Amino acid sequence: MPEFSIEILTLLFLVAGLAGFIDAIAGGGGLLTLPALLAVGIPPTQALATNKLQSSFSSFSASLYFVRSGLVNLRQMRLPILCTFIGAALGAEAVQLIDAGILVQLIPILLVCIALYFLFCPNLDQERGPSLWSESLFALVIGGSIGFYDGFFGPGTGALFTVAFVAIAKLSLVNATARTKVLNFTSNIAALLFFILAGLPVWEIGLLMAAGGFLGARVGAKIVVSKGQRWIRPMVVLMSMAMAIKLLLEQYPDWL
Repeated sequence: MPEFSIEILTLLFLVAGLAGFIDAIAGGGGLLTLPALLAVGIPPTQALATNKLQSSFSSFSASLYFVRSGLVNLRQMRLPILCTFIGAALGAEAVQLIDAGILVQLIPILLVCIALYFLFCPNLDQERGPSLWSESLFALVIGGSIGFYDGFFGPGTGALFTVAFVAIAKLSLVNATARTKVLNFTSNIAALLFFILAGLPVWEIGLLMAAGGFLGARVGAKIVVSKGQRWIRPMVVLMSMAMAIKLLLEQYPDWL
């Protein structure tokens, strides 16, 4: 592991803060933090684990703020939390056995569809009727499958949860974002446990970035509560498209 100067450590702290801010609003903060970790010389598997460590703190920060603001009732989310945790744990285990290549090809298309949905769907600032699914079915299918995806692959998890809460549970964009962060934190923790057992996180870097991410996420969560969909909607569209483009360029580098 290389030695890091004060300048590099400060940069990682600031990158994590910006990523935490973006993540609390729309997800996709890993687009900043993971390349930063790789750029300073941390090996890929350790970079993934360290990124999961710092992102767990930022998602916890946003979740805590949303719970304290009254946007999330944890008792009502016990079943989705449980299903998401189990799904993420299974995904983190499955990634060691299954080729993720098909997901790499499909997820950019899905992210573009999500961006278009949020771009053109009206009335995202209010509840739009009863949920299309029961609480149990939503928890099992959405919590379990997206949790599995986050443990297995990860990019776009926040956008997937948000669109499910909006399109299926019929929640407003603000309430959907708040619940998304709780489930995002759940899947982060489940996957992080596997990385810790494997001894992969670089703790010094991860905890430093965790501090930056925690602060950035707190600011982002405040923006969600105070500004609502004026910030969330364009950020979700922007980050979904950015993640789709990144994944496509990784598949087809000759496009550059």
